[in-house]
Amino acid sequence: MPTYEYQCGKCKRRHEASQPITAKPLAKCPKCGGRLKRLLGGGSGFLFKGGGFYITDYRSKSYREAKKKDEQASAPPKPSPPKPSASSGCKSGSGSCGGGSDSCGSA
Repeated sequence: MPTYEYQCGKCKRRHEASQPITAKPLAKCPKCGGRLKRLLGGGSGFLFKGGGFYITDYRSKSYREAKKKDEQASAPPKPSPPKPSASSGCKSGSGSCGGGSDSCGSA
């Protein structure tokens, strides 16, 4: 419901009233009974929430694909996982047994 601002012609008092759009403007000042004039207000601000309100939300498919390629090309390479060493003594090949044949259970 919009908020309208009024000013009394007699006492010069200003006040706001929240009214439906279809309601008639107020006519009498609630303080002195003088005639009210509805003023032009700046309105209230409103906030866009969610997607779809910015130009970047509707970029073309070719733009998004090119952006993805650029991001992948400029990203540093991922480090590879460490490989098990041959000197660890692990017979299972996983490299996670700790070096002794007793601890990995593959003896």
